[in-house]
Parts: sequence; C-alpha cells; structure tokens
Amino acid sequence: MFVQRTLYCVLVVAVVTAEGEHSSNLTAEYERIRGTTDSFLDLNLNNSFLLRPKNFKHELPPVPNSEELEEWIGEQFELLNLDYKKFLQNMDRELEVGRQSSPGRRRQVDKASWLLELVRTVPEVNIYRKEEKCNACRAGLGLMLHYLRESATTDELKMIGYSFCVSIKMQTPRICKADMDIFMDEAVYIMKRISLTPKEICSFILDNQCGEFDNSDYKWNVTLPPGPKPPVKPFVTPTTDKPSFKVLHLSDTHYDPLYLEGTNAECNEPLCCRRSNGPARSAEKAAGRWGDYRACDLPRSTIKSMLDHISSTHPDIDYVIWTGDAYPHNSLNVSKEDYAAVLKETVDMLCKVFPNTPIFPALGNHDTLPPNFFPSPSYNNISWLYEVLDNRWSQMLLNYSDPSVNHGAFYSIQIRPGFRIISLNTLYGFSKNGWLLLNSTDPGNMLAWFINELHLAEKNGEKVHVIGHIPPGQCLKEWSRNYNQIVNRYESTITAQFFGHTHMDNFEVFYDTEDKKRAISVAYIGPSVTPFINVNPSYRIYYVDGDHSTTTRSVIDHETWALNLNYANLYNSPIWYKLYSTRSAYKMQSLSPQDWDNFIIKMAKDPDLFDLFYAHYSRNSTLYPKCDTDCKKKLLCDLRSGRSQHRQELCQEIESIVGASVRIHLSSLVITFSVIVPVYSLVSRQLDF
Repeated sequence: MFVQRTLYCVLVVAVVTAEGEHSSNLTAEYERIRGTTDSFLDLNLNNSFLLRPKNFKHELPPVPNSEELEEWIGEQFELLNLDYKKFLQNMDRELEVGRQSSPGRRRQVDKASWLLELVRTVPEVNIYRKEEKCNACRAGLGLMLHYLRESATTDELKMIGYSFCVSIKMQTPRICKADMDIFMDEAVYIMKRISLTPKEICSFILDNQCGEFDNSDYKWNVTLPPGPKPPVKPFVTPTTDKPSFKVLHLSDTHYDPLYLEGTNAECNEPLCCRRSNGPARSAEKAAGRWGDYRACDLPRSTIKSMLDHISSTHPDIDYVIWTGDAYPHNSLNVSKEDYAAVLKETVDMLCKVFPNTPIFPALGNHDTLPPNFFPSPSYNNISWLYEVLDNRWSQMLLNYSDPSVNHGAFYSIQIRPGFRIISLNTLYGFSKNGWLLLNSTDPGNMLAWFINELHLAEKNGEKVHVIGHIPPGQCLKEWSRNYNQIVNRYESTITAQFFGHTHMDNFEVFYDTEDKKRAISVAYIGPSVTPFINVNPSYRIYYVDGDHSTTTRSVIDHETWALNLNYANLYNSPIWYKLYSTRSAYKMQSLSPQDWDNFIIKMAKDPDLFDLFYAHYSRNSTLYPKCDTDCKKKLLCDLRSGRSQHRQELCQEIESIVGASVRIHLSSLVITFSVIVPVYSLVSRQLDF
C-alpha cells in the first residue's frame, strides 16, 4: 500500500510536468493507479488505520461570550460603587459628541457634568490596598476591552481611560491624562494581540496579587548545556591580608532637575516637590533644601554632595556598579529628550568624579519610556533608546561597547583576568512590563545568552559577578524559576549578585533546587540614593577578594553610608556618615551564602538583632513604618526568596520560629511583670510611698 501511494504521488508530479505524447502515456498509467488507490480508500477505515475514532461529541472548553464578559465587567464596577451601564451610556454620548466635533472638543470631557457628579459621589480608590487595586485594574481593563470591540480609536480610548481614572479618583486629573498619554499607545497595541481576560492580565501585571496567574501558554524552560554539573567545593572564606577591590554601589539615583525647595511636598501625585506643584501652603508641607521624605526625588545639589563626599572619603574606589533608575518618578510631560537629558546629566556628574574609573550600569524600570515597558527585539522599534544607552554606557565603560546593548540592553565584560561582570536587563522578567503579555518566553533570548556566557566563563576558569536592577525574587514566577535554575547550575562560577529597585538596604538568598536548606548564592540589594519614600539617601561600599593566586572573587564585607535628611534640612548641612559595616554589626564570620541564611534564622529568634537590621533597612529613618509580627515574618521570608513565589517551602520554618519567639517574649514579659509588681509593692510599703 505504501508503494502504491508513493507511486501515486510521483505520477501526480510527473503528469503536471510532462509534455507531448509522453504526457498521455503517463496520464493513462496515473488513472490506473488512482483507481487502485481509490478502491483502497473505500475500504472500512476503522480496519485500515491505527486510529479508530469512536465519533464521540467531545465538549470543548468554555469560551466566555460577550454577554458573560459584560456581566463580569459590571460586577467589577459594582465593587467600585460605579454603575457600569450608566457609565457606558455617558461615555457613548461623549464619544458621539467627540466624533462630530474637533479633537479639541473631545479633550474637554473632564468638564462633563456626569463626570463631575461621579467625582463627587464615588469613594476614592486606594491603589495601595490590594483588593481595591485589583478591582480597579479589572474594571478598567474590562472597559478598555469593551470599547476595543466597538472599534474605538486610540485617542478615544485615552479619553475613556481618563474618565475612568478620574471617576474613581485613582490619581489627580492631570496625572490621569498624563498616564493615558504615556501608556495607551502601547496598551492598545498589546491588548489587540492577546486573548487573555482582564482577570488574567491583572494577575500577570500585578504579580499574582489579584489571584494566581496560571496559563500554560506562559510556561517555559531554558535549556542548560548537557553534561553533569561540576562538583561544588566548600566555600572558602577570603582572607583579609590579601589584595582586594573596593567597589561603590549606587542605585536608584532618580535625579529630578525640576526639584525646587519650598514647593508643595504633599501634592497628592506620584511625584511632588517640583516647580509644577506650586509653593507649599505651610512650612510643614514645603520641600526641604536637600530633599524630602515624602513622594519626592533628589535635587542636583544633594547628588553632588554625595559624589563630593565619596570622592574625598573613598579616593581608592576601583570600580562602580550602578544598578539603574536614573530618571525621576515622573509621568507629566515626559519626552524622549527629557529622558536623554537626565541620563546625560547624571552620567556627566558620575564621570566627572570618576574620570578614569569604570562604571558598570544596568537598566532600571524608570530608564525606559514609558516606564516599566521594554519590548523584546521582535516588537516595537526603540532604536532611539538603544542609541541613548549605547552612548552613555560606553562613556561610563571608558569607550567599551558591546553589540548586545543594542539588542536588549545587556552585556558581558571581562574586567580582570579570570573575572567577569554580566549586566542583565531584568525588565525582561518584570511583571509590569506590559510587552511580556505578548510573549514572556525568554525575551530577547537573554537567559540563553546568559547561559552561554556563564558556560564559557566556567570553561575558562572565570568568576562572575551579576548586576541588574530588579531582584530575581521580585520577578515573574516563570522568569525567576528559570533564572534560579541557571544560578543553581553555575553556583561555582557566580560568586556575587547585585541589584537595586526596592530602595531598601537588604539582600536575597538562593537555595539548592535539590537540597532546599543549602544556600548557594546571595543577591546584594543596594539602598537607594533617592529618599523616595520615607528613607534616608544612601550608597554601599563592597570589599571584594582581589587579584592573587587563591582569589575567590567573593564579597569580603560591605558597609552602608547614609545622609540623615532631616538633620541636613534642619541645619542646612548634608553630612554623610557610615551607618554600619556588615560583619561587625551582625557578628558574621564571613558573607558566605550559608552565613546569610544563618543570619536570617538568628533574626527570627532574636528580636533585638532583627530590630537592628530593620533600622538599617530604612537607614535609620524615623518616618519608616514600624514592623509588627506579620511584617517581620514577611520581611524575613522575602530575604529567603531569591526565587519568586516560592515562599511556601522556605517560609514555614521562619514563621514558626518568629511565632515561637513572640510567645517566649510575651511569657518573659508576664514573668517579669509578676516579679516586679510584688517587689515594688513591698518596697512601697517599707518606704511608705
């Protein structure tokens, strides 16, 4: 039968290509074979083929129809105390008016009576409260999907989004408008090309805060090279009598060229203390000269004072790592030119202080436009951004340039014999990067490239330091899981990791995928230069095992330096001081991964040690919130979460220890109180108080 069907196919081709009398002969033969084949195909199929279908009518997975979706969107609006149908009626009326008039007329929707009435009657949505944030996200995306089905234009969707934002008081009207102008173009492009529901999208971009995102299309695995992992050698504590490198770590500088002393620091917008916020109505609400603890970034004078202090106090810096976020937390009137200008000015300030010292940068989520969004190379053209990054990064890297910077804003560079720095673009794993909704499978093939760089480093006997902006424990579940697999495979090659983004002074520990109690790596999370929000400006100094025959390239010690912003504004004198040195403050013998894990356990048992760490966490800011038992459990668990959303396996021990220590602490207070009261009573009677 196989021979017959093969011959049949050959004859089909032959008939098509043959000419003249040969063609008629071939046609006759073709008809003879076809008759044989057709008779075969007429046989009982169930007896002739391996597959014998039972012809059941299978029930396909349900697909929500438009009516069900509309009903669901209405329920989300109800949670926000909004009437969905009435909102649509008013919005449709505004759209109709807009379509019959000029674009300028459409921009006056903020003055519509129905919207003003909603603003007066609908309670404000607290976007920092998880439930309200999720409700607003689902309702807003549902509204966008409704009008996308109605073929609304991007400009109309901006108006619709603005009306929704204003109606629930998510932001001030001008911030609502600015956000629509910045994000809507990308949002429309993405939403037209995905089939996710609003509920799934919100779970994705809000990193499972709105329910778990579980979609098989978004699960993926990196491919590690074949062959066994090299045997892991015990950690060798670097000796202090050998050469070392002194490394400056800056993160989240957020220089704001529009910061102005005396402006309103309580403006009810994402960023205050700016010229556009106007003068403060009272001295208590006024922006300080050197910065402010409220939603404000830093003026040039404070960043310059920090760099001048570093230059005079640490003239022996060997190299600098800068883990991203140059641009301020601003969404008003943002342009490519503004972005480029802030980056240029910040880089010029750094290079003036470190003219011959290499500065190794990483991309932050505020280093893109719009913020948080960074497409993989297959989507969108951001050549302007690559050009800006390449120019400024090569300036900091002393004219070194890497083609991968123009591919995906990551690079690898050997800085000493046997020592390499790899800078990753962690926006490829960031949940708020909307482009990942289109495809989150190793965007830019960066992790595949990362594996290749690590494998070559392993083969050449190099040690690697990894730098990035967003800590892997705060990245998307799938990206973080794959990253964790890579760190596990190359634990003997990666000797340190450095990140920023959180604005806090902390760290993350990574664990063996097989022996989950064995710590294998540490990510050092540098504190922010900006005080945004309620923290003191800071920077880090690391001491790294240097050039010698037995070097480990691991971190020997680190210290954090800070500015007490309150005193700086009060006495008009910015004084930077050493806040703490790690091994001395925490009584650590070394900074091995296992020592960091032991330190977490000690903090869980010792309230005083935890309180010391928590004070350093905000750099002794008296305005940072106090930490209760639940806060303590979460924070200690975060320190163990080098892999995101992996808390269940690693946090049970911490939670039980913290719970037990709280009970012991309360018992000791009761015992102490029961002893003190009788003694005090006896003394009082004796002394006749």
